[in-house]
Amino acid sequence: MTKTLDQLNIENEELRSRLKESEEILSAMRNGEVDAIVITGEKGEQVYSLSSAETPYRTFVEEMNGGAVTFNKEGLILFCNNRFAELVNQPVNQVIGSMFKNYIVPIDRLNLENLLAQLTHHKNGTLIISLTNSTWLKLSVRLLPAYLQGDNYILVATDITELKKKEIELTELHRQLKQQLVQLQDLRFDIINAKIETDVVNKKLENTIEKLVKENNKLKLSASDLVLKLKNKTVNM
Repeated sequence: MTKTLDQLNIENEELRSRLKESEEILSAMRNGEVDAIVITGEKGEQVYSLSSAETPYRTFVEEMNGGAVTFNKEGLILFCNNRFAELVNQPVNQVIGSMFKNYIVPIDRLNLENLLAQLTHHKNGTLIISLTNSTWLKLSVRLLPAYLQGDNYILVATDITELKKKEIELTELHRQLKQQLVQLQDLRFDIINAKIETDVVNKKLENTIEKLVKENNKLKLSASDLVLKLKNKTVNM
């Protein structure tokens, strides 16, 4: 049966309408505006969710205040959230695929390697490290179960830079107070030694004065005897 031009135009408009509707649905799905779709089939209407079971957890990781990282045994970063990218001052797409050790100071690289070597599936670990950009992090690290992407690690990093600065300030203040205490103790010893020396000098002076007084008294007695002898000699003459 040959279709008329009007019938073809009507079918064409229907197809255009269905295509537009499909494009709108696809656009909504891409933009996250649709959580599920309803499909009518032989068994009636069925609902299909567009969000997987891990979606709420992934959203939580992305929005959490701490930095989250997954990396393998070689230290290659497989995933990180936006917060960790902010902590290392790099875009997320550049952090993923890079080596975790590149962001921490050399001495802490060895500390992290030692920590990872001690981890088991039943034993987690914590470590405080310094990044190359002078940010201080407290790391909580655990080994993922083998059935989750192999033997990889998950790490949660908390920024403790301000706390570390306060700790450094308190440590420096304690060092200065300890130094001042040593100086005060040295000064006290100097004062004690000076007093001892002064007491010794005073004692020597007292002894010297006492000797001089005795000598002076002897001289007075000798002078008196001499005067008396001179008087007696004068009378006898």
